[in-house]
Amino acid sequence: MRATLETLGIALLVGAVQAALGVVGLAGLFALSTPLSVAPWTLVTSVYAHGSVSHLLANALSLLLVGPLVERRTTRGRFHAFVVTAGALAGVAQVTVGGLLGPRAAVLGLSGAVFALGGYLLAGNVVSATLFDRLRLSPRVQFLLFGLVAVALTATTAAPGVALIAHATGAFCGLAAGRVGLLDAR
Repeated sequence: MRATLETLGIALLVGAVQAALGVVGLAGLFALSTPLSVAPWTLVTSVYAHGSVSHLLANALSLLLVGPLVERRTTRGRFHAFVVTAGALAGVAQVTVGGLLGPRAAVLGLSGAVFALGGYLLAGNVVSATLFDRLRLSPRVQFLLFGLVAVALTATTAAPGVALIAHATGAFCGLAAGRVGLLDAR
């Protein structure tokens, strides 16, 4: 659980810095928002920053469920790179697509990355691989199937204030990465 615990440690450290900056009104320095070029560091910091202690706890519990299972199949470096990349992609999707659909809002949290890790486990296991190989689905059909599964997984977390686009994007990225074994160290 080394990489999972390191990820949680980074989130706790960022949370502590957020709290300290909040005293002087700068807690929002870590939030990802558009235009992305104004604060490019938030592509990374927003993955580890959270809006509240309960937000951090919810993501930490979810990470503790899926993180160790992905860790068994990959290296620490790949795990961390996947968390940052999937989390950043999920955040970018949320602020860009979300901004087109409604008022612009900033995004924070590990949930996009956690959904990616969960998607990786779902599509990257032996049972799923065997099923996909036997069904011989075209890449387009697999793409569509991953989109549908990502939306279904996202629907389980639907609530006001939840970054649903980020969740769906993370799940989709994880499903696609799991199908090709992107993180597998073997």
